[in-house]
Amino acid sequence: MDLVKGLVVKAKAGRDKDQFFVVLGFSGKEAVICNGKRRTLLKPKKKNIKHLALTSTVLGPEELNSDKKIKKALNKFGKI
Repeated sequence: MDLVKGLVVKAKAGRDKDQFFVVLGFSGKEAVICNGKRRTLLKPKKKNIKHLALTSTVLGPEELNSDKKIKKALNKFGKI
């Protein structure tokens, strides 16, 4: 699966290892991710794509409107 906006990913490395995030954007080798909790829409994180495990779940645009909706959607996956 390719990297698209709204894709749910799992961090494979770093301080946030094994946590789930949603992709807000990407360019080159970096993706901009957030989880609605520590990494909010106003303060997203840039992460190297090779440190992300892609899932097959893509969140719709209505779920990317607020941190609360993102956090609720990611709670189904486990640790955020």
